[in-house]
Amino acid sequence: MLGFLIGLVVTIGVAWLIIKKYQAHTVLLLAGLLLLTLTLFVAPDTSILFKKAKSTGLSLFDIFDYVRGSLAYRAAGLGMIIMAAGGFAKYMDHIGATDAMVNVAIRPLGLLNAPYMVLALGYAVGQFLNIFIPSAAGLAMLLLVTFFPTLVRLGVSRAAAAAMIGTTAVLDLGPASGASNLAAKTAELDVAVYFAQHQLPVGLAAIAVITILTYVSGRYFDGKAGHVVAADGPRLQAEGATDKPAAPAFYALLPMIPLTLILIFSKLVISSVKLNVVTAMLIGALIALVCEIIRHRDGKAVSKGFMAFFDGMGQMFARIVSLVVCAEIFAAGLRTIGMVDFLIQSAQGAGFGITAMTLVMCAMVTVIAVITGSGNAAFFSFGHLAPNIASSFGATSVAMLLPMQLTAGLARSMSPVAGVIIAVSDAGQCSPIEIVRRTALPVLGGIVTVVLTSVIFA
Repeated sequence: MLGFLIGLVVTIGVAWLIIKKYQAHTVLLLAGLLLLTLTLFVAPDTSILFKKAKSTGLSLFDIFDYVRGSLAYRAAGLGMIIMAAGGFAKYMDHIGATDAMVNVAIRPLGLLNAPYMVLALGYAVGQFLNIFIPSAAGLAMLLLVTFFPTLVRLGVSRAAAAAMIGTTAVLDLGPASGASNLAAKTAELDVAVYFAQHQLPVGLAAIAVITILTYVSGRYFDGKAGHVVAADGPRLQAEGATDKPAAPAFYALLPMIPLTLILIFSKLVISSVKLNVVTAMLIGALIALVCEIIRHRDGKAVSKGFMAFFDGMGQMFARIVSLVVCAEIFAAGLRTIGMVDFLIQSAQGAGFGITAMTLVMCAMVTVIAVITGSGNAAFFSFGHLAPNIASSFGATSVAMLLPMQLTAGLARSMSPVAGVIIAVSDAGQCSPIEIVRRTALPVLGGIVTVVLTSVIFA
């Protein structure tokens, strides 16, 4: 009980500091170190060593050695995957392949003469693009430049168009997602298997529901605001648009290369060949590099442009990999202090099953995601706890990890402090609160669908 109370107080303190816009990385790291330190007094017999690491000989040093162990382990494994995916995405953006893919995907929608149908289908297309463009804010910026003007010209309100774009990345699907890779590794599954056999069935059901509710929400709020649908409105150019030469149309295929290779050379198709995510990203980037050499015929400029790949890797280490490590230390502190064991024992004593406990964990992730505006911060903080909890109920880790991971991404789009929501609210000429009001129905419908279908497919 004492460990639970300490863990609860520290968790509330973490949430409060993040609400006050303290840096999440620093807050999670310090909170984790505090909990590990308190473990020495509350539960002195509990090991605070990272995995199979040996003690330094001094418990105080062991706490900091845990950080070293976590950093070394994550940077070499999951961290390298996240960095490679980030570098690949950055290079695709640099050479214009991302723009080409978005243009090809959304062009057919502009031909439909049904504004709110286009709005709803726009979400589905955007969610598909998110598999290859894993940055929620990055995808939103591209859609604001390319698709937003089309929606407004068709007669949809600026707020409705902005809200839809703010939800296009609610489901973190595919091997390019850091959260997906963390969930797969934690569940001890191949990332291709996790995506195709677990994520995809649940994701498709959620996409269908969110698409329908996007249509309903858009029409309802526009009608309530007195918006009159008038097609052929003024042509708009979103901020951030550039006049740089468009990439060749076939460049739209380049972002799809890594995922295609990962799915083909996996247990799903060709099991005799094992292709790592990092290797697939490198192959995709080098194929794109060859295309750039043929296109520009300027080896010096193209070689310099490839630095975007390494810059992207560095940015992902600073933003995402470091967050994974800090969140893991925080989760380790909650575990060693006894909070996790208390929750498991209380749930078992109350007669909770795995489904009820999954609902509790998803609720915790939702609250943290809404408070922090980050789905990654929420899932990275509590995802590591899932295997112990699930095993105590005799269930597989993925049964709890899958709904937690998808719920975290969904809940982010209900947060008025999320970067993507703030970005689209500016284009919609309304407040982030207004955007969240419009996204709430589709997002809540998605969360319910994810939890229900996860029970069936996980």
